[in-house]
Amino acid sequence: MTAQSSIPKSIPSGRRVPPLENGDRLTQIEFEQRYSAMPDVKKAELIEGVVYMASPLRFKPHAEPHGNLMTWLGVYKTFTPNVRLGDNPTVRLDLDNQPQPDALLLIDAAGGRSFIDEDGYIAGAPEFVAEVSASSASIDLGDKKRAYRRNGIQEYLVWQVFDQKIDWFSLRNG
Repeated sequence: MTAQSSIPKSIPSGRRVPPLENGDRLTQIEFEQRYSAMPDVKKAELIEGVVYMASPLRFKPHAEPHGNLMTWLGVYKTFTPNVRLGDNPTVRLDLDNQPQPDALLLIDAAGGRSFIDEDGYIAGAPEFVAEVSASSASIDLGDKKRAYRRNGIQEYLVWQVFDQKIDWFSLRNG
């Protein structure tokens, strides 16, 4: 299965778009339509067909480690040709998964596994994805990790800030 490159831009006239709610089971198209209709929502993800919406972020345990992660990846990007860095980008991964990871790196040249689609979203599997994980550790290390592995994301880093540990997964042999 490949990521969809274009989602319908409008809802048929007269049809009310239901609000996006935690735990909703939606298709990627339904998810994008509802998410687009709620501009005040800053982060929502579709993982294995289930909607997850983040709580407001506190400086600790999330914003400060996130800033440190972005600094580290920014230095790496600066010294690595053809690599692009994203901060909380939407990724159209497949029909049941549209995550918004804390950070990602993708190869911006021949051989890269993802691309920026006509809507400005990432389509396909970036090479590296990272999450700062506080209350979301069970999702990040469960369904999200399985979806990333199945879609061929080469490296996945989860910084478990409460446990003060980092898990760094590398896909081997497909």
